[in-house]
Amino acid sequence: MSNQYYRLATGYVLALQANSAFPPLHEALTEPNGLIAIGGDLSSQRLLDAYRHGIFPWFSEGEPILWWSPSPRMVLFPTELNVSRSLSKVINKQLFDIRFNTAFREVITACSLTARPQQSGTWISPEMIEAYCQLHAQGYAISVESWQNDVLVGGCYGIKINRMFYGESMFHHVSDASKVAFVHLARDLEAKQVGLIDCQMHTPLLASFGAHEIPRDEFLQHLTTLTASP
Repeated sequence: MSNQYYRLATGYVLALQANSAFPPLHEALTEPNGLIAIGGDLSSQRLLDAYRHGIFPWFSEGEPILWWSPSPRMVLFPTELNVSRSLSKVINKQLFDIRFNTAFREVITACSLTARPQQSGTWISPEMIEAYCQLHAQGYAISVESWQNDVLVGGCYGIKINRMFYGESMFHHVSDASKVAFVHLARDLEAKQVGLIDCQMHTPLLASFGAHEIPRDEFLQHLTTLTASP
């Protein structure tokens, strides 16, 4: 069966069929940055295959599934984590009870309800929530949570494949709750010899932690080695 493509103003994008593979990353559009395929499904097999190839889903409700691999890529090496003095003081005060993987669905749901600057809606649809909860049940999706008085007040989640971690989203209801959770996550990943945290796109918050942009080809070199290394 021959491949089918969507024609956009900036080029052609593969229309994923049930059993079709992702195209080579050099086929990703430069505008919009990194769009590489449309359609398919959010099965665990499809999602894990996407992450192993440096691709992630990002789309709004009512849209088809959109798959991306932008260049440059925002990354954080756990060994280069930067924690500001003010945040270190917050961590040392132990204002939050930090827990791992005790409320994954609650974390991703809270992330879906968090308003984002310059975004009118959320990409974390009910379909996405169910798909990532399946990955959590399989041991791939991880949540780190900040609690106060047994109330969830912040957290973050992402996907871990061997020594590679893919950050997805975070939320907070109390100041610094998500930042503290992220610091604990990064330090835990470093202890487990995870070599790289994929942050996907540039944000000032991630940059403040020491994340920076690298070319897609360099990202894929790290990715290939780390996903294959148990």
